[in-house]
Amino acid sequence: MRIFMICLLIMSSILQAQTPQELRAKADAKGMRSMPKEYSVLRSEVDDPLNPMTPEKIALGRALFNDKNLSKDRTISCATCHDLKKGGVDGKPTAIGYHRLPNPAHLNSPTVLNTAYSKHFFWDGRVSTLREQAQGPTVAPFEMASSAELIEERMRENPEYVKAFNKIFKGKRRVTFGNMAKAIEVYEKTLITRGDFDRFMDGDDEALSADAQVGLDMFIDIGCKGCHFGPAVGGQKIQKFPLRDYNSWLNITFSYDEKHKKRGIRDMSLNFEMYHPYPFKNVGGFMGQDGNQLFRVPVLRNIARTAPYFHNGRIKDLREALFLMGRHQVGIDMTERQLDYMEAFMKSLNGDLVKYDIK
Repeated sequence: MRIFMICLLIMSSILQAQTPQELRAKADAKGMRSMPKEYSVLRSEVDDPLNPMTPEKIALGRALFNDKNLSKDRTISCATCHDLKKGGVDGKPTAIGYHRLPNPAHLNSPTVLNTAYSKHFFWDGRVSTLREQAQGPTVAPFEMASSAELIEERMRENPEYVKAFNKIFKGKRRVTFGNMAKAIEVYEKTLITRGDFDRFMDGDDEALSADAQVGLDMFIDIGCKGCHFGPAVGGQKIQKFPLRDYNSWLNITFSYDEKHKKRGIRDMSLNFEMYHPYPFKNVGGFMGQDGNQLFRVPVLRNIARTAPYFHNGRIKDLREALFLMGRHQVGIDMTERQLDYMEAFMKSLNGDLVKYDIK
């Protein structure tokens, strides 16, 4: 009888085990997929007829993205805060701009990588295109501190720019602030990364570790994919943070059993602490879109490389950020082992820039 029961348990575990192929299909069904390997595929997915991608415009955008002369004191470029060698960020809790001025709301720099697949930009999601986003920092007094007029003047100083603008754009005035933003937009659309997760989704069963596969499965099952979806694993939605408020007099926290995919009550306690809008110090006082704690859902690709976390950079450790998101967004207090799984999956989203053959 005992041998029979053991056999049943073994058979049950075998039947319950999820194959890489099943996990891949599950992720794909939730809109999670690999980034394109070929430029033609990328262009077919992200090109905008109002600002079509061309090799000449992309090259101009690259030059402008890296040009410090566009800032008022000629010391800051887009690449200063969006360093491609650092995951498309600067690694600082708050962005530092003109004359070392910090962002007045203590906002840090979101990654520029993989933003071709975003629908919202800035922490409050107030614009919907990369060209709109590209304009903002150049004229913000605490960032590049320039102006449309000054930028146009600086661009006209460069004969190569004048030649490129006249070749690429149409109209009486071609070396313009708006065309600058269009060029930067198409360049930024090519800043796509691929890594282990992409290879797994492309069919390589060995690309993700066992822990990363459990993490991906958990990511889907506990509801993270409800906000972090699409090719960039984020950037598609505006969401409240924190979604679950722990300021009530009674705190109830929940656990999750990843094997049986069930939730349960972990702890109940009385809360005597003062009200706080976030689960960390509200440095900068930023309250999101319209003051309602509504935020653009961050892109999770390369998230392990883009610390510190959250809008004001208060959390330095990825595991702590994951725990807080579990508790405050999906209502689960993850165990240390579950954090191992989730961290492994997050690291699988790291990637290298794709070197597209742009023609």
